[in-house]
Amino acid sequence: MIARVELRGLLGDALAANLRGRLTHFIVDESSPAIALFDAEHRQHNREGDWYGEHAGKWLYAAAKAVARDGDETLTSNLRRVADFLIAQQDAAGYLGTYAPDRRFMRKQPPKPRTWDGAPSVRTWDIWTHAYLVLGLVEAYRVLGDARYLEAARRIGDLCLHTLTDGGIDICDLGNHHGMSATILLDAAVELHFATGDTRYLDLAQLVLREADANPDLGLLKKALDGADAAEIATGKAYQLLWNLVGIAKLYRATGIVEYRAAAEHVWQSVRDHHLSLGGGPWGGVAHRSREVFNAPGAFSPQGYVETCSTLAWIQLNRELLAISGESKYADEIERAAYNDLLGAQAPDGEDWCYYSFANGRRVHTTYWRCCKSSGAMALEELPSIAYVVADRIVSINLYGPSIATLALAEIGDVAIEQVTGYPFEGAITLRVTPQRTARFAVRMRIPDWAQGASVRVDGKAVEHATPGTYVSIEREWRAGDTIALEFPMPPRLVRRANRNVQESRAPDGNPVHQEVLHYEYAAIMRGPLVYSTGLIDGFKTEETIRLPSAPIADWLRVIPADGAARAPSIELDPGYRAPLVFRPYYEAGGRVDGAWRLTWMSLPPDARGEGEHA
Repeated sequence: MIARVELRGLLGDALAANLRGRLTHFIVDESSPAIALFDAEHRQHNREGDWYGEHAGKWLYAAAKAVARDGDETLTSNLRRVADFLIAQQDAAGYLGTYAPDRRFMRKQPPKPRTWDGAPSVRTWDIWTHAYLVLGLVEAYRVLGDARYLEAARRIGDLCLHTLTDGGIDICDLGNHHGMSATILLDAAVELHFATGDTRYLDLAQLVLREADANPDLGLLKKALDGADAAEIATGKAYQLLWNLVGIAKLYRATGIVEYRAAAEHVWQSVRDHHLSLGGGPWGGVAHRSREVFNAPGAFSPQGYVETCSTLAWIQLNRELLAISGESKYADEIERAAYNDLLGAQAPDGEDWCYYSFANGRRVHTTYWRCCKSSGAMALEELPSIAYVVADRIVSINLYGPSIATLALAEIGDVAIEQVTGYPFEGAITLRVTPQRTARFAVRMRIPDWAQGASVRVDGKAVEHATPGTYVSIEREWRAGDTIALEFPMPPRLVRRANRNVQESRAPDGNPVHQEVLHYEYAAIMRGPLVYSTGLIDGFKTEETIRLPSAPIADWLRVIPADGAARAPSIELDPGYRAPLVFRPYYEAGGRVDGAWRLTWMSLPPDARGEGEHA
């Protein structure tokens, strides 16, 4: 059990901005546009098919988590008022959406010709909205303790179960991308089971998965177990696919059925190997009809789209797999996404967000109704409960940065752990461990996968086996005042990627012939968990081709210590033939304002071949 976690530093600033910005102002009461949509009289005549109803559930979820961590009185009052208004709009059958009766998910869809995205003939986001409402109402119940919110969520679950059984409706007929925008109900159904213990909601989740698997255009579980790449499942829509996998991973936690875990882990590996930006966000959209669809494995473009909604779902999937396995690779991915593509999409005011982010491209703050503003707010509020996790008498430290946590350990009492550090800008971390009384327990610390040469000391004594990509676990009698010192070396690292295309054909003798018809080489810079970028080159150029020196990297890629005007060190790249280029962390490169330019991937000459990472 976590009593309290307070993230400070870079993540703490983002959370504070989230509270005073998006969460405090976007929704206040029933007159807020995103909530007024649910007014019973208004919805009787609403036939518009957009996703706007999702904002209510997303806000409930994020606001409830913010209330739990901060206790802000204004937000607590707003949360209660909005939740009270919403459940008052729920009808006798359990419906709590935004649509007129002829547009609701309980009505069978008329037949239609098949389209590339498998959209229903009557376009609504009704199941999608209800899934988010369930998650939001359950979270509000957990924080505020009002059983009416859980009951309202249960009634939604009951209506969905009735519709998909006695109502004779297939879940895949209710959402686009061959049903993936409706089969996300998986997550909400399992969460209802966790909150209530009612196995009917487990039945609902497994029914949704069976129907998703039976649809030949989707085949969610089967394709994953058969080894399909993420881009090959339904349309490859990143947000929807990842959210479905969150539900499948939760279903594994609820049932122990190994195929569910195997499916989630396989697609996770596919995304990790082929479909992440350098900043840790799922990317795609190049040469697709949709900007939000994974590209074929092996494709690369420095102008690829990272949708903030997909970053949320990726963080949540890693959260679930981390809870299941305890493997550090999932925490590595959460941290990379959080410090780069997530923070890189948020504006300092906590209200503005980028819908799409680009490694090489312009920062664009999106418009009022766009989904990603609420998704970004949700993703930030996931981080405190991931940073520290308690199981039995083991404290796992998953995320690094200035923070303090008060943790409740069974039969021991409270244990306070404070991180004193300049992370992610510096690799020295001091953990101050203060148990309520002297007691034996384990502290488990993640060694990031990039931290070659990491060291761990307890009260000044070295601990062996600080292997990157693992946890170091120290079990001992802990006393107030004990300290753990971590040191993660942070030299700049050069990462290489290639955008290439190979044409396949056959020679006259029938043997395969592979001819490379396109090849562009790129390099980018990382330091610790941070991606580094620069702005417009020479004040006006959007790209630059760099010939890298043949000297050791340390001779021409140098860390410039932070000065009074900057929190983070910068990195200077001196190619030797032009003025040095100065790089800043991606999240702030070019300025955190609408229209700022970020250049992450630098073009290399055609003769500069090679991929991977070099320090």
